[in-house]
Amino acid sequence: QVQLVESGGGLVQPGGSLKLSCAASENIARMYAMDWTRQAPGKQREWVATIFKTTTTGYADSVRGRFIISRDNARNTVYLEMNNLKPEDTAVYYCQARQNIDGPEFWGQGTQVTVSS
Repeated sequence: QVQLVESGGGLVQPGGSLKLSCAASENIARMYAMDWTRQAPGKQREWVATIFKTTTTGYADSVRGRFIISRDNARNTVYLEMNNLKPEDTAVYYCQARQNIDGPEFWGQGTQVTVSS
């Protein structure tokens, strides 16, 4: 069982930046992939970004060019740097660890990001 704890959320004005952190209880270098997803009020959860064991990354079209996913294996932590934030980025952001290509998957409790003036 991998435990994940997200932090770094908060209230930010449009155009601002935040950096989210996801601290894992186990060695993330052994994980097939680490993901960030988000869920806005009244909407389904959507994928935001992934960083694979190979360090290859992928981004949703809505955040590409503004968000950067990274990992620090020594700290067992994954980050999501969010720049030029927009009101539509407002959501609860969740970290996910995929142990293997076919699971299991583990989730954190989420951190709230609110973009508003």
